Amino acid sequence: MQPGEIQPGSTVELDRCDPNDTSGFTRPERDAQLELQRLRGKLQRLQELLYAGHQHRVLIVLQGMDTSGKDGTIRRVFEGVNPQSVRVARFGPPTVPELDHDFLWRIHPQVPAKGEIVIFNRSHYEDVLIARVRKLVPKETLHHRYREINGFERMLVEEGTSILKFYLHIDFREQGRRLRARLDDPSKHWKFSVSDLIDRSLWTKYIKAYNEALERTSTEWAPWIVVPANHKWYRDLTVLRSIVGTLTRFRMQFPPLAPEARTFLRGRPWGKGKLPSPVD
Repeated sequence: MQPGEIQPGSTVELDRCDPNDTSGFTRPERDAQLELQRLRGKLQRLQELLYAGHQHRVLIVLQGMDTSGKDGTIRRVFEGVNPQSVRVARFGPPTVPELDHDFLWRIHPQVPAKGEIVIFNRSHYEDVLIARVRKLVPKETLHHRYREINGFERMLVEEGTSILKFYLHIDFREQGRRLRARLDDPSKHWKFSVSDLIDRSLWTKYIKAYNEALERTSTEWAPWIVVPANHKWYRDLTVLRSIVGTLTRFRMQFPPLAPEARTFLRGRPWGKGKLPSPVD
């Protein structure tokens, strides 16, 4: 299996996808850092156009095993971007009121508005991944949820939202190295949780759950992208390239002066470069 966009209907076997693959960038890593810097500058300009134009919506979904780098991706990809129109939503275990509703009830209020980029750090997919591994719901319910997720995302796309879904792919050994680094560095102890070790013991089951979820929910309107993530620089570059490419395809321009402003300025000296003076 090759990394990249998963074609609808194709078989997903993450164990056969190399998380060390960096074939999408053949130059040295130092050149990748320069490319990241260039693309960040481009993202800043495109994000300003997105916000000013107030037409397009972008939803970015980040999924992956523990330590795959969801937080790091957000931090490095969106470095320097104006936070006014970029928002991160994180979904933990459902609360009692959330459990009393359908599983998408808590998701919908977090989707992007016009001119906004929203990043889901974990997402509605937790309700088919964790639920499958820990057998929290019957298999029939899982099958319904796959269908409901596809319908939910299709509705968002038809209403004008562009969805980018990234699976950050690391291997078992790399996860162990990163967990060990958290324990060895006191400044990272806050990131460590006993649940990380419990989930690590369920690695094979989670990979099977991801295989099924990616197969069932990679659609024409919202395909999954498998990102090799053992090398952080390559992970960041791959995600950033995709986001910039999507925003570029919008062919956005800054909106012109509003008609009411043109009418107000017509015949006044302020319209010729002069501004009003204070009134006594």
